[in-house]
Amino acid sequence: MIPLRDSKPAGIFPFWVLAIIALNIYVFYLEITAVNSEVFISLYALIPRLVDLSIPETLIPFITSQFLHGGFIHIISNMLFLWIFGDNVEEKFGFLLFPVFYLAGGVAGGLAQYFFMPDSSIPMLGASGAIAGVLGAYFAWFGHHTVKTLVPIFGFFTVIDVPASVMLFYWFITQLFSGAASIGVQADVGGVAFFAHAGGFAFGWIAAKVVR
Repeated sequence: MIPLRDSKPAGIFPFWVLAIIALNIYVFYLEITAVNSEVFISLYALIPRLVDLSIPETLIPFITSQFLHGGFIHIISNMLFLWIFGDNVEEKFGFLLFPVFYLAGGVAGGLAQYFFMPDSSIPMLGASGAIAGVLGAYFAWFGHHTVKTLVPIFGFFTVIDVPASVMLFYWFITQLFSGAASIGVQADVGGVAFFAHAGGFAFGWIAAKVVR
């Protein structure tokens, strides 16, 4: 399934959504063209066992890891869903608050994963926590919306309206297979950070309820 657009386009130009997508693509380009992708990832990914909450420098990866991705499916899925759902959320939060919310969602996801697996040496990377935050806010505000989706049926593609809740489930499924188009990093890099997804989504949902 390929989501095309939701049933209620936002009434603003999605500046921050486009800027975040562009930044993610640029960082991914640096990642795949780095002399050593594993070294690049180890420098900027979030490695829980290296985090010390009392040392500010070790907290920087909670931000930088949000702009790394483990493969083409990973970044395409995340950026597509940010494009489809992010404009409505950006409109509701406003120009000044949305980028803060987006990064905070990613941090919340990273913290959730860290608290459950503080001794893990597996690098965490990807915008999934932040995207989950956007989706959480979207479903708090626009859960009744539908999404026009390109779906293959009996070998033919057709566009149908899919409930937004189904698309949320579909996004989580794509995360399970996000490593299918790897960039040559270690097999144990990234993985599916379940608690990061859940933490980001919960943060987004709660933030939306508070703002509303």
